[in-house]
Amino acid sequence: MKKKHVISVVTAFGILVAAASILAACGEKNGQAGQDGAQAENGPLAVTIATPQVGEAPGKDTEVEQAIEKYTGTEIDIQWIPAAAFEDKKNIMIASDEMPKAFKITYNASTLNAIQSGLFWEIGPYLQDYKNLAEINPMHYDNIKVDGKLYGLPLYRDIGRAGIVYRKDWFNELGLKIPVTLDDWYQAAKAVAEKDPDKNGQRDSYLLFLDKSYNDPAASSAFLTRLAVSQGAPNKWGVVDGKVIPEFMTEPYMDAMKLLRRLYEEKLINQDFSVVQTADADNKWNAGQAAMRNAVASAAATSYINVSKAVPHAVVDVVQFKGPSGYRLPAEPGNNGFFVFPKSSVTSEAELKRLLAFFDKLLEPDMSTLLSRGIEGKHFKKTEDGKADITDLTLFNLEVKPYRDSLPSFEVGGQGLPLKLNELQAKGWDIVAANLEHAVPNVALTLLSPTYTERGSELDTMIRDAQTKFIMGKVDEAGWEAEVANWRKAGGDKVMEEFTEGYNKLDK
Repeated sequence: MKKKHVISVVTAFGILVAAASILAACGEKNGQAGQDGAQAENGPLAVTIATPQVGEAPGKDTEVEQAIEKYTGTEIDIQWIPAAAFEDKKNIMIASDEMPKAFKITYNASTLNAIQSGLFWEIGPYLQDYKNLAEINPMHYDNIKVDGKLYGLPLYRDIGRAGIVYRKDWFNELGLKIPVTLDDWYQAAKAVAEKDPDKNGQRDSYLLFLDKSYNDPAASSAFLTRLAVSQGAPNKWGVVDGKVIPEFMTEPYMDAMKLLRRLYEEKLINQDFSVVQTADADNKWNAGQAAMRNAVASAAATSYINVSKAVPHAVVDVVQFKGPSGYRLPAEPGNNGFFVFPKSSVTSEAELKRLLAFFDKLLEPDMSTLLSRGIEGKHFKKTEDGKADITDLTLFNLEVKPYRDSLPSFEVGGQGLPLKLNELQAKGWDIVAANLEHAVPNVALTLLSPTYTERGSELDTMIRDAQTKFIMGKVDEAGWEAEVANWRKAGGDKVMEEFTEGYNKLDK
């Protein structure tokens, strides 16, 4: 049976149910392939890993790292690379052929080019020998395949993660409703910027403090994409009149850009958005200067904890993205990157199998609990009904979160201890589940375009820069159309043609 690359919302809900059954079944098995593989040779396996840094990088030989090593029979050396520098560093490492044994990368043009150049092991044929890896829902593998082949192990993530985390106290005080139409977004931004909701006598509050990832071409979580999809735009790529076209060539997306242009012109968004790092935008929320976060719905409680340190009386809530036609959000690819195994550093099939055994063991219950909950007695306590109650979230975020976000584990509905949830946490997870029904797939997620593989980074940069210039008023609508025309001439038309050809071959 041919696998589908485009997942309908109906199928997505079925996948969620199937995944729950699969993960429950995993808990009943002992991962024998992992046990045999990790100790197949004398001495611990050396596992070198390169991954983007999440928060503050942990030190060497942390307690969590030592626990992983002891359980898996390995010696781990993780290179934490600052997220802002990761793509450049990745490209340098690939070009110099000096890569770790396990390399966390994302699905973009430079990645596709490296994979198609034969630099990494194809791992699909091996997975049947590793019970936990084999039982991950196939969708997560399908969404990172290249030419129908699997080269990586995904970091499992939910598909409908988007949520609007907001300061309910500010919204109530200003008489605002959750924005649905673009005019609602404008009125909310104007009220927050001009009516001084933090009562400090300064115009320093924003509805949303944007950062330079606002229009990330590789991320369906980018704010501009989420906003435009809620208004009817496609998720990165969509089908219009039988042709696959990019989001920025649709009217709803253009309308969203016009809104941001108006907000910028009236100083209702931060004027330095094009250079602000994500961490700096987070700090504005934490300091109580933003009314809303473009966030993961399940992280609403963490957002509350972070802002409550500076604003103890803050009231935080979370809702779904909604537009004029109802709830609508971009589906995410079901992973936060994936690990590939370079042939230059993993020099034999035997070594590859030992590495796969290591990752297989990370999905077992003890490791899932460690990576998603931490160490019992230090980061969490076990409740009478067998759930994990995080006792020190600050310590958890410092010592556990970097590993949780950078190594594969079944955190959500997985094999580890279920998490004790407060009301806001439970609401966030309910939204993640409810979002599946309204998630809009990216139709080109795994379609291949030789032109995009070769020139995708250049084409993406052209459009990102043009969008920023339009929003900042450096070009008008005619100037924007000229930029799109340049993109099309530079290879965009060919990309659309190749994506359309690939889409028409799918068993839809």
